Order: sequence, then C-alpha cells, then structure tokens
Amino acid sequence: MTERRPGTEWRWDETLFAGTAAHYLTGRMPYSPELVDALREELGLDGTGRLLDVGCGPGSLTLLLAPLFAEAIGVDPDPDMLTEASRRPGAANVRWHRARAEDLPAGLGVFRVVTFAQSFHWMDQPLVAARVRDHMLEPGGFWVHVGGTTHQGAATAGQPPWDSVDELVTRYLGPVRRAGQGHLPNGTRSGEEDVMRAAGFRGPTRLTLGGGRPVARTIDDVVASVFSTSGAAPHLFADRLPAFEADLRGLLASAAAGGRFTELTHDIEAVIWRLH
Repeated sequence: MTERRPGTEWRWDETLFAGTAAHYLTGRMPYSPELVDALREELGLDGTGRLLDVGCGPGSLTLLLAPLFAEAIGVDPDPDMLTEASRRPGAANVRWHRARAEDLPAGLGVFRVVTFAQSFHWMDQPLVAARVRDHMLEPGGFWVHVGGTTHQGAATAGQPPWDSVDELVTRYLGPVRRAGQGHLPNGTRSGEEDVMRAAGFRGPTRLTLGGGRPVARTIDDVVASVFSTSGAAPHLFADRLPAFEADLRGLLASAAAGGRFTELTHDIEAVIWRLH
C-alpha cells in the first residue's frame, strides 16, 4: 500500500491556532480521569511501552496518559503550544517534539499507542495514517482517536450564552467560519473511519466516557475558551481585537450570576483502531 503525498486538497496553515496556546489551559475543560482507567483496561497498559500523542497542543492528553507508559512524546507544529506544554508540571517520562504530523516518523521510533485528540481532521489524513502504520506502531499496537467538545459544555441552566457569543464572533469575522488564513464553509473534514480502513486498520472499538460533570467557569475562563478556538483565534481580529474582547466581556458580565457560570462536561469518546 503506497502513501499519498500531500497535494492541493490539503495545505498546512501555520496560523491555524496562532495565539491560542496561552488561552488553552484556562479555556478548555480537562479530559475526564476516567479516560485513563478505560484505556488502561481496554489496551492492557501496564507502565511499559511508549506513547506518541500527535497534535498534542499544550499536552493535556499527553500528561494525563503518560503514567501508563515508560515514555511519552507529544508532537505539535505550533511552538507556542509546546512552550505551554513544557511549563506544566508532569511526569518525568514526557518529552516534546516540534513537527507536523506529515513529517513523521521524524526519527521518533515505534510506539505501543499513538493518540490523536481532536487533531486528525487538521492533517493530511491518508499520508499520516500510512506513515504511522508503516513506521511507528509496534506489533499489536493501537491508534486512538480521542474526541469531545472541551471548549464549552453541554446545555444547562447557568451556562454562558453561547449563541450570543457565536453571534458576536460572526459580527466581527463574518458568517463563514474562519480557520487560519482561510475559511471552513462546511466545517472540519469528516470521513476518518474511511481513511483508517483504507490504511489497513481494523475496528473501531468505541469507549464512551460519560459527561455531565458540573464545572464552574468565570468570565475569564469563557473568554479564554473563545480565544482557544481556531475560528476565533486572537490574530483573526487584527486591530479589532480589543473591541471584540470588550464586547465579549460585556456580554458575559450581563449574563453571569455573581460573575460565574456553570457548565456540564460533554461525553468523551475514545475510538480505538488495530492493525490487521
């Protein structure tokens, strides 16, 4: 099976998450610790082997799962994300490496588990799947997609006025979702399962970790949440950024009870693939 080289259908944009890293840890709700127990049991993880987390951002999933392995490596193309990751207290067995997923294997070796947490849709999927399959998974290894909405919670009383926030973003940036220097009129790409099967992976096995955990959020948290997304990255507002933030804070202040909101976490899903 041959690799497909990157072509005109996918072009990396280094500004995709520019300026978001500083807002990520405050703006995103953490993954449930139940994810650790679920993957340990399902994959038979025992503190040996190696983990590769591709598109790791500031290391939220990398650091959560690192204790299940002898070594963990987080890979991301954004230097600011890796700077934030390196500042976080974490396991001594973690290291960070700057690279695009399309640059793999990048001399990193082989791994028992390779994870993609809400990141695979930003990549040249057939190329990355082929590189991981051919060069980076040890025999019996696993590919794991981790998905879930973490920048905002499920609908509940007392949550931020997300519809009004979306309307405000639209007023400043236009009706079509922005993404780096381009737009996403149809949202991010789907079809990941077709890519995985075409690459020769078997599955998937799905693990769903229930949400519904209440999380208190301040106005600062919600502002950080907005700026942590590709569609409202700070650089997109250019010289209108101060005005947008002032309007956003005013909107949130008028809706917050005592300056706080309550959100319920969404379900988190781990989608596990194995090689034939």
